[in-house]
Amino acid sequence: MKKTIKNNLALPLLSFIISIFPSYFALAFAAVMVPAETVTAPKKILAKDLVHYSTRDIKDDVFYFVLPDRFSNGDTSNDEGSNTKVISQGGFDPSNKMAFHGGDLPGLTAKLPYLENLGVTAIWLTPILRNQAVQGDITGYHGYWVLDFTEIDPHLGSNADLKSFIRQAHQKNIKVFFDIITNHTADVVKYKECHGEDGSGWSESGEACPYISLAEIAKGKTYTTIVPKKNQQLKTPAWLNDPKHYHNQGDSTFQGENSLNGDFFGLDDLNTESPEVVNGMIDIYQNIISEFKPDGFRIDTVKHVNIEFWQQFIPALEQHAKQQGIANFFMFGEVYSGDPKELSSFTTKGKLPSVLDFGLQSALYQTLIEQKGTNKLAELFAQDSLYKNANELLNFTGNHDMGRFAYLLNAKEKQFNEQETSARVALATAITFFARGVPVIYYGDEQGFVGDGGNHDSRQDMMPSKVASYNNDKLLLNHKTTADENFDQQHPLYQLFASFAQIFHQHPALRHGQQQTIYSSEQAGIFALSRSLADQQYLVVFNTSAHEKPLSLPLHANYHLLHSSHQAPALLSSKVTHQALAGLSFAIYQQR
Repeated sequence: MKKTIKNNLALPLLSFIISIFPSYFALAFAAVMVPAETVTAPKKILAKDLVHYSTRDIKDDVFYFVLPDRFSNGDTSNDEGSNTKVISQGGFDPSNKMAFHGGDLPGLTAKLPYLENLGVTAIWLTPILRNQAVQGDITGYHGYWVLDFTEIDPHLGSNADLKSFIRQAHQKNIKVFFDIITNHTADVVKYKECHGEDGSGWSESGEACPYISLAEIAKGKTYTTIVPKKNQQLKTPAWLNDPKHYHNQGDSTFQGENSLNGDFFGLDDLNTESPEVVNGMIDIYQNIISEFKPDGFRIDTVKHVNIEFWQQFIPALEQHAKQQGIANFFMFGEVYSGDPKELSSFTTKGKLPSVLDFGLQSALYQTLIEQKGTNKLAELFAQDSLYKNANELLNFTGNHDMGRFAYLLNAKEKQFNEQETSARVALATAITFFARGVPVIYYGDEQGFVGDGGNHDSRQDMMPSKVASYNNDKLLLNHKTTADENFDQQHPLYQLFASFAQIFHQHPALRHGQQQTIYSSEQAGIFALSRSLADQQYLVVFNTSAHEKPLSLPLHANYHLLHSSHQAPALLSSKVTHQALAGLSFAIYQQR
């Protein structure tokens, strides 16, 4: 019996949202009125309703990427970091965007229901190991300046707090991924020629240290390393304190040879060509796996490490995880490049299971910000065969380095008003969910966060913020600012992303299906793709233009509407003509 229409969101909430945001709804929101026979209500699916986390395929996950320091402060007693280790103490200043703000693992644990209801099934944390708290005028709140690879940074809590967080996430059937670093450690090794006889300088504070090439080293030119006496045993494990394990060639400019061997903003660049370093890093992360039992790793600065390192490191960790009973341990790398040839080389030659898809992020930028043709998406997807498995790529719209997509939309010039900015954020996010790959939500995007740039300017607080430049922002579809707590489960974007997760979880072909481009154009407008799995075939159609566009697709079957972000044709067929899709909207169809 055919049911009365029900939409992706409850009708009372839908009516409320329409009344408040009519313009935005008209552009791109996640519920549509279509004939009763075409749509039935999807049941609410949360992580607890899915396959057990220990056996669940990565393609079935929805990721949430979060900086714990900027999320929620569950324990104010750890705000200043270590009580016993001076190097990891201090740096707490909630009014300074470059300082610690007090968020921690207990706070993140308390917010697990918020993430669960968003449809999240995997949480990716920025690095949580003990850092050098202060370097120059910046702090290690982000976690990328590791000193101790055995202990959680005291600003974030304790090893016991991390284990408690993982246990409670696993009880909700949510996976936990650690962000890890093998390229560098905190800046402890100094060069007399750059940082003075006492080594007191630090590159990012302005003390430039020009790179010395391998050719120059062969001719005898080197830097004189110095580690101040008080810092000579700062790092754990102890082998990391010996300067011989680092390249010591000066600062990287991220080009050519120095991209591999140079210091990343002054951070001590490990000599990952050395067997001792390879084995040492393998041992470090095998111990992390043994102690904490995470579900996988996101690996930082992958392209700044020689590929031979990954050929040894990845298989060793996969094997160890299996020995620890983690059969589906999954790793994906950050290769900061929009070129699929470069990205894919790390999944084939480099043996990484997957990478973050900077190529897709670039295509989203070109189509939805620069308003180029949808052929940019087609050109990207045409290169999917280069990867080990393109369905396992991690899709994202923006991040903590480049900035949020909402910021990027108007970064160069004020192009779009709030409604169209919101609609473009929504459509970009829909593409990350319904094109091939695994969707990643950057924390705060679901609350309409925008930001003033990348890096520190894109790392706002979810808890009430005291940073003036954050609190001056006008949030999308949100009457609050970052000076307020922002965990509103009724926020339109939260509801929208949650509805995407419901659709994603409900239809296996949208997660595992083989993708094929059906239609693209040299202008902004329609992009159509199919997802096929066994005898199931879906058609997903996006309109990247702000204007309604005709649907003239080369179809050989009938496709019935399942979901759409605005009014859309109930049936697509080669026999039906004069149909169109609203601007900045999408629709999902199933062949019947």
